[in-house]
Amino acid sequence: MEQQQITESPVFTLQDLSVNGLDAINISMDAGECIAISGPSGSGKSLLLRALADLIPHQGEAYYNGQACSSFLPTQWRKQVGLLPAESFWWEEHVGEHFAQQCDEKLKALGFSTDVYNWLVSRCSTGERQRLALLRLLCLQPKVLLLDEPTASLDQENVKAVELLIKDYLQQGGMVILVSHDRNQIQRLATRHFKIEGKQLVEVSL
Repeated sequence: MEQQQITESPVFTLQDLSVNGLDAINISMDAGECIAISGPSGSGKSLLLRALADLIPHQGEAYYNGQACSSFLPTQWRKQVGLLPAESFWWEEHVGEHFAQQCDEKLKALGFSTDVYNWLVSRCSTGERQRLALLRLLCLQPKVLLLDEPTASLDQENVKAVELLIKDYLQQGGMVILVSHDRNQIQRLATRHFKIEGKQLVEVSL
């Protein structure tokens, strides 16, 4: 009888990782998990996400599927571990110039038609840019999403659409680290919740 091959689920691990004076962080997460991080303004939440994306100097190491961040070229790591900052960056004139491929199904899920690819970035509202930046990131198919207040500028209808897209990503085996001040959103999306208290990242109840 042929033996079935067992494939381990991907894991994202932080080992003694520290930035901005935070005490060393040791966390592991499995496919389909969402870890929420909250804490006071200026406590280092955004800097932690930037460190995980290998955009700023930090201590310790992050691993995807057993491979250390330091073993990747920075561009290769960020294909695996994608960051959505609180304020997205746009460098071309038209929306479509920022997409390597079209993701029409997800586009419709966020309330856009394919005409949006022809829009000038300058005509987009803050909320539209926020949703389009998430779509741009998802189209790259990262294995881990680092989301910094992804719905801060959105109304309730669009918050719901974004959260459904995040849930779909999780159901497909993705992993999410979510920075959010919204307690209700954390309860809707997260499997675990950590809060920055002083220099420590402390697990708290959902």
